[in-house]
Amino acid sequence: MDENDSILSDEIMLDIKNLTIQYKTDNGVVHAVNGLNISLNKGETLGLVGETGAGKTTTALGVLRLIPNPPGEIIEGEIFLDGEDVVKKSESEMRSIRGNKASMIFQDPMTSLNPVMPIKEQIAEVIMLHQKVTAAEASQKAVEMLETVGIKEDRANEYPHQFSGGMRQRVVIAIALACRPELIIADEPTTALDVTIQAQVLELMKELKVKFKTSMIMITHDLGIVAEICDTVAVMYAGTVVEYADKIELFENPKHPYTIGLFNSLPDIEADADALKPIKGLMPDPMDLPSGCHFHPRCDNAMPECSQVKPESIDFGKGHIVKCLLYK
Repeated sequence: MDENDSILSDEIMLDIKNLTIQYKTDNGVVHAVNGLNISLNKGETLGLVGETGAGKTTTALGVLRLIPNPPGEIIEGEIFLDGEDVVKKSESEMRSIRGNKASMIFQDPMTSLNPVMPIKEQIAEVIMLHQKVTAAEASQKAVEMLETVGIKEDRANEYPHQFSGGMRQRVVIAIALACRPELIIADEPTTALDVTIQAQVLELMKELKVKFKTSMIMITHDLGIVAEICDTVAVMYAGTVVEYADKIELFENPKHPYTIGLFNSLPDIEADADALKPIKGLMPDPMDLPSGCHFHPRCDNAMPECSQVKPESIDFGKGHIVKCLLYK
């Protein structure tokens, strides 16, 4: 982190307080996000980690107020984006924020892009929506943005199907960065890519984040990506953050049994082990969450009270927060 970054990180870019999001369906209520608290400093990258169904994407959609309603709804909580509560914003105010102040990169670039529109036009459209520029100026800015992500001008009038998966993801990154947003939310942006292309895209995102002084939320289930790109990490389970810490502190000193389970289920070249130690069981049904600590049915350290008492946040210092009755 250079000197400029440390100045930036004195201010909070995103502060989520007690966020609860539910989906009301014919079969019952899906408790997707439950009393979530997260903060992100300007210029920093937060890793949002957890298994499929932990509520990571729903949290991201909540920040941009893109929860499909019905059936989804923000039940309670506050989402302060650069000091302003987006929960209280009107839809027209949100339209000026999305793409301009905060942007999202989705995991499948093919479904994020318009298949019948040249990529240059798709970027220019975003620029014209948020900035007072002519069509020609927007078009020129779009070409410059494509070159920033490594796509030459002679390909600017091609269509999404003419690009590989990695190149399409570069186009999506160009669209997300077109208006120089202060916050980017990347939802598993490299899931559909092979390992070498994945590394290139991550390196590009790191470079552009520094270049544009952007804050970022990286949603992933891959702890390798967290190690590569994040400053702080929030581990999510059943719609809530169970552990939150600086990346190095979390990797060297994980506290929550779920976090420890995630690390234990990773292969280690140096360890003399015959088999990995996966976390037993499955993520709970969000329509029927266990009482007490939601992780207790899968936890090797579960005590009788874990099924009854909801754990409070415990601060271990240095911003390391854990929700677990073991440390009560």
